[in-house]
Amino acid sequence: MTDYDLVLTNVRVVTDEHDEPRDADIAVRDGRIVLVAPGADLARAARVVDGGGKLAFPGVVDAHQHWGIYNPLDEDAATESRACAQGGVTSVLSYMRTGRYYLNKGGPYADFFPEVRERTAGRAHVDYAYHLAPLSTAHIDEIPALVRDHGVTSFKVFMFYGGHGLHGRSADQSAFLMTPEGERYDYAHFEFVMRGVQAAREEFPALADQISLSLHCETAEIMTAYTKLVEEAGELSGLAAYSASRPQHSEGLAVSIASYLAHETGLPTINLLHLTSRKAVDAAVRMGRAFPHIDFRREVTVGHLLADIDTAHGIGGKVNPPLRPREDVEALWEYVLDGTVDWVVSDHACCREEAKFGDPADDVFLAKSGFGGAEYLLAGMVTEGTRRGLSLGRVAALTAWNPARRYGLPTKGRIAAGYDADIALVDPGHTWTVRAADSESTQEYTPFEGFELTARVTDTFLRGHHIYADGKVCGDPLGSYLHRPTGG
Repeated sequence: MTDYDLVLTNVRVVTDEHDEPRDADIAVRDGRIVLVAPGADLARAARVVDGGGKLAFPGVVDAHQHWGIYNPLDEDAATESRACAQGGVTSVLSYMRTGRYYLNKGGPYADFFPEVRERTAGRAHVDYAYHLAPLSTAHIDEIPALVRDHGVTSFKVFMFYGGHGLHGRSADQSAFLMTPEGERYDYAHFEFVMRGVQAAREEFPALADQISLSLHCETAEIMTAYTKLVEEAGELSGLAAYSASRPQHSEGLAVSIASYLAHETGLPTINLLHLTSRKAVDAAVRMGRAFPHIDFRREVTVGHLLADIDTAHGIGGKVNPPLRPREDVEALWEYVLDGTVDWVVSDHACCREEAKFGDPADDVFLAKSGFGGAEYLLAGMVTEGTRRGLSLGRVAALTAWNPARRYGLPTKGRIAAGYDADIALVDPGHTWTVRAADSESTQEYTPFEGFELTARVTDTFLRGHHIYADGKVCGDPLGSYLHRPTGG
């Protein structure tokens, strides 16, 4: 008879609690970690895996993905979760909404979200949950039921929708969003969403710190005006043109508006998503000082930390908000290193070549927005973070512990007794070149093509199951929907 289902031996354990890794063995029983200490009795284990001295990180909690935005949801759940496993991502929180793209349906979430869950059930190789975007007044009324019945505790506002399109200018966002006739998706609606989320916090006090609102902070009016200026001038092309058409101060202005609305509505749990520039983060810091009672969390993406408008591989790097010039990349790293940034995500949105590029293919304004990258998140953070002096413990906090705490995943984010045995083994001495052809994603290109990384995920474990090893995904899909507890 054995006491452990699995023991990982000869690993250096990385957690948010310590800057440096510690030599230890990790013992697992019934999907949970039961022991983290040197010298585990290997004879008591049904299976022993020798980690070969690699770093053992907590499985990444990637709090920002977009399953099903450009491909059928059931397909994305299967294929893009494979890319997650390849990158050491074991928990995904994917953004979902009604309207065009995703399921291409409007109507109430009471009808829509069960279909979302049905389409992803049994398909994913990693654990997953969803954030939802209330696009109509009726959706706001549904927030308590979504919390109670589906364990959804995080919601989203896309601040540029209503006046600007997903990929550029748009004259009819109501049709795009499939909102009821006469309703507007504007600042007043954002205010009422905040009031609805705050009402849910009051209705479910045990979950109050976990019920939050995330905001995509860009302003439609600024972007529409600057898109016209850039196109009329004709001096810029590619990613430089797209960045200029959605300027950095558009982010800063939206952050400021969102922050004041949070103050006005009494909603203290605000997440500012994928901040891309010095101006955006500076605005977030200023708003934190102006409204110290608001618990702001600040997110950046690995794409904006690794690539800029000149180093990204072609206009496949089009994304919202845009990739920026190098000076903004350097500014983001300053904020990561000084602790201003709370977590790092992939914003993974698989967009295959036939959907991504317009005609002509080199016109950035005709291309779709978004690209994948979950498979490079942890390796990229270890590579570039350690080069810049970021501790490994801080990498673990940014990629696992902090998002797990904010989004109500109590058993995720740390290698410690009682937590899910979600573990990513990383070889910090493995230099390799990013090639889209080597990815488990169905996306045939990557803006990181040719980038050299100096760390690589070699093994991924989900609740003690070995889901990635020897360069391939192992076994059947074992991912489960993360129904976050309602607390009564």
